[in-house]
Amino acid sequence: MSAPALESASSLAPAALSQELKTHTAAAHTEAEDSRFVAELMGGSLDVAALVSLLDQSLVIYRALESALAAHVEHPQLGAFIDPKLARVAALEADMAYHHGVDWEAQLADGRIVIVPATRVYADALATMGRESIEFLLAHHYVRYMGDLSGGLIISRMVQRHYGVASEGLNFYAFDAIAKPKPYKDTYRERLDTTEFSREQKTAILDFASESFELNRAVFVDLDVARKVALAKLA
Repeated sequence: MSAPALESASSLAPAALSQELKTHTAAAHTEAEDSRFVAELMGGSLDVAALVSLLDQSLVIYRALESALAAHVEHPQLGAFIDPKLARVAALEADMAYHHGVDWEAQLADGRIVIVPATRVYADALATMGRESIEFLLAHHYVRYMGDLSGGLIISRMVQRHYGVASEGLNFYAFDAIAKPKPYKDTYRERLDTTEFSREQKTAILDFASESFELNRAVFVDLDVARKVALAKLA
């Protein structure tokens, strides 16, 4: 085969799933990151209460996600991605105890810890779709865990600098069992690319991943609204 023919054949080769995910979700990712709540929180113009509220929502979301994942640990495609090193619920529960006190579960149950509507929608989606679709779960697994692993250390440093939060209250952002995030993420992407998914499955994963960013963005929007309502009551 001639060189031009080889180049043509190469150009027709399908993109790796990890690259497709990055490309397909780029716009949704940017929109979520650029939401007012995130921009102001990371910019240092909010307060510790705003950070704690974000952690509160994260607990509800990750409880739903990890509960759904637990039912699929033996799945031939999804199972290999489910790694206890990534699990966030125990870390978030430690953060709840630090910020809310030992009775935080009671506060969560009776509404003293406010969970915004979009968080409940997100958790409900994880609980229902998580029973039906491994493509849905893998998409959310990728968006949530790889996003938190990528940005956790940076976020932790920023909020410590802006708001003076001790590391004991930022367990969510610390992946102590993963010494080197980059090699871990590289292995994760390789697993995405080498696991045998049909084209139909890949398309579903891409669409669900974009949807995941939108569900996250909706949480940020609701947090912004809730904060403004709370401030108005104090005025």
